[in-house]
Amino acid sequence: MSSEGILRTFRNGEAIPVRDVPEIALHAFLQGAVDLTGQGWRIASYFGVPDREGVALWCILAGSQGRLGALRSWVERQLPSITSSCPEAHLFEREIAEQCGLTLEEHPWFKPVRYQRPLRRAHEERGSGAGVQPLPAVGDFYRVEGAEVHEVAVGPVHAGVIEPGHFRFQCHGEVVFHLEIALGYQHRGLEHALAGGPHPATVVQLETVAGDTTIGHATAHAMIMEGLAGTEPPPRGEALRAIALELERLANHCGDLGALAGDVGYLPTMSFCGRIRGDFLNMTAVLCGSRFGRGLLRPGGTYFDCSAGQTADLLKRLEEARRDYSGAVELLWGSPSVMTRFDGAGQVRPEDALALGLVGPAARACGIERDVRRDHPFGFYRISRPPLRTQPGGDVMARAKLRWQESQASLEFIHDRLNSLPEGPVMSACGAAAGERLAVALVEGWRGELCHVAITDAAGRFLRYKVKDPSFHNWSGLAMALRNEQISDFPLCNKSFNLSYCGFDL
Repeated sequence: MSSEGILRTFRNGEAIPVRDVPEIALHAFLQGAVDLTGQGWRIASYFGVPDREGVALWCILAGSQGRLGALRSWVERQLPSITSSCPEAHLFEREIAEQCGLTLEEHPWFKPVRYQRPLRRAHEERGSGAGVQPLPAVGDFYRVEGAEVHEVAVGPVHAGVIEPGHFRFQCHGEVVFHLEIALGYQHRGLEHALAGGPHPATVVQLETVAGDTTIGHATAHAMIMEGLAGTEPPPRGEALRAIALELERLANHCGDLGALAGDVGYLPTMSFCGRIRGDFLNMTAVLCGSRFGRGLLRPGGTYFDCSAGQTADLLKRLEEARRDYSGAVELLWGSPSVMTRFDGAGQVRPEDALALGLVGPAARACGIERDVRRDHPFGFYRISRPPLRTQPGGDVMARAKLRWQESQASLEFIHDRLNSLPEGPVMSACGAAAGERLAVALVEGWRGELCHVAITDAAGRFLRYKVKDPSFHNWSGLAMALRNEQISDFPLCNKSFNLSYCGFDL
């Protein structure tokens, strides 16, 4: 049987019967994942569903021509690692071991993603009165030995008002040999809370996976529920969702360009972009009253419509922001001192980006053409989408320039959508979720590919709801970007990725 012969293929946002995904032997499952990733497929999600007998393994793969594929198998206690042959699996495997109490065999660096003790075992011990509390970043770190080699530990508490994360550098003088990133401090037990849903609070919980990606995660959840119910939003609702998603992209790209300017001490662009980011956030507030888009999207469409007056107001605000944003970025590109700092800093090679499975701007800045809006179109992007942009350098300069190019494309896209909003309602009825179904939703958030996966039981409740933020892929890219770099460039490289702690920690 060929590798693709063991796959059950389907489309983004589609729900299929669980029975249509055959359960295959563990060896065939693992070998199939390795073979398929070598044939152009990539891992979008890989997770376990534990019960008393063992763990059901699910692997969701993204392929070409809009295809998604699903593999499933079964394991009891020991899971052979495929990381040596398929590096993009490394964090997924460690997370499965942590969440499901499995032992990984021959993993090159087997340590928990967030906690020192597998969560299932910790919960069992707490239930028995042992009082065990798993702690983040408790465990061994990779160490480099040698003359004049030293270690620098940063965080988890930082000088700025930012989320906690621990960074362990192995250095020779000022040069970084290796950076290891330990997270988990923002863990909220989100996936555990989603089990048994959908609950009344489910959509609100998913809006807070990463606060700056409210629209992205709400869109993915709406697609899951619509797929499970066999419904679609009306065209006007789809258009408003796309406008909101691109406004979210604009606000964050603009804020990042300002923050990059601030990291190298260039205050004019930093100040301008900080204010203009607020202008884009206020446009989302025009749509729904929330600057971050809370409450705008619901399964079936959008909770708010956009009147003729709101449309005219948004178009006016958009043109003013476009003018100011262009001026602020031109100042940035015109500063030789800024360009010197950006050029060549924090470079990630395309082959490393592909091996690690990087997504979003982090991948496209390495010249990789990877964008869910084009590769697995959803919603209004099935009709129209911004052009795909890439940059070849893989460094801070490439990640900065890509943000500006994508901002320009989003500005044009929103302008066109506002001038041609479809007539009709913004919401359609979304019925109950079908039982024993698998649903997968990919969305191109501003950081990159979001992936939500739902598996329902016979009653249509969530047996497992798996969330993957793009940061789950891309933190490894930041670690690679620091190799052989000056440690003083870490803040600049970190900001050029601007990854989410809570989106990773869940």
